Amino acid sequence: MSFRDRLGDCAGKVQARLDAAMAPLGELPVVEAMRWACGGGKRLRGFLVMEGAALHEVADARSVHAAAAIEALHAYSLVHDDLPCMDDDDLRRGLPTIHVKWDEATAVLAGDALQTLAFQLLSDDSCHPDPAVRIDMVATLARAAGAEGMVRGQALDIAAETAEHPLTLAEIETLQAGKTGALIRWSGEAGARLAQTDPAPLSAYADALGRAFQIADDILDVEGDATTAGKRVGKDAEAGKATFVSLLGLDGAKRRAAELVEESCAALDGYGSRAERLRDCARFVAARDR
Repeated sequence: MSFRDRLGDCAGKVQARLDAAMAPLGELPVVEAMRWACGGGKRLRGFLVMEGAALHEVADARSVHAAAAIEALHAYSLVHDDLPCMDDDDLRRGLPTIHVKWDEATAVLAGDALQTLAFQLLSDDSCHPDPAVRIDMVATLARAAGAEGMVRGQALDIAAETAEHPLTLAEIETLQAGKTGALIRWSGEAGARLAQTDPAPLSAYADALGRAFQIADDILDVEGDATTAGKRVGKDAEAGKATFVSLLGLDGAKRRAAELVEESCAALDGYGSRAERLRDCARFVAARDR
């Protein structure tokens, strides 16, 4: 199966698991908003979980629970990130954001519910029969998502908007290692954790991939098309934010992304040809148009 076919295969399985998890919740507006937030997207993080697990002979039927968990948590982060008190975006994946389609209170509650759903999925017996493994999955995701990881990165990003001086390259790398990189790193490691083996090679792979992902995002904000990307572009320049592109230049940012792709692929050398779809994923991340 090619990378793109496998990406679609994982996306379908993740969506089915999310649908099943939300089916008993009824038809309240907040639940409809949760479903709206979980619709579409590349499911890149879910793919990383499932492909990393498959690399260690963990079946999709088991890894899909962790894959759905990270996608639920990622969806929560986007719902809150789009709020007027954060980035104030009205478009996500080509559709109105939740606070636009419903209201701000519904968006906050839908995000909260998606976050807790992620940990519900990880704590289910179906995720892993060993409770120690499930606790490890919950604890590591909590760290990646909270004040040590994604939330910390978001807080640094908000603080940068009113800082006296633009961020340096090192400061941007620190910010993005939390805001974007922490969840991607967890996704890369999750398959090895489910297999109860050393996650270090996949962690190194995902760390470099996450940095390439963010540089590609900055490039898209300059070169991208809003219709294709499904979200507003050019907002970093409008806000005067320091980015990889503003500090490295467009060509320099592209070169750095390419270097990170090579670094990411090299981290998989120990897996040989079995990791080719993960290498293709790294190349896809740097070349994507949405």
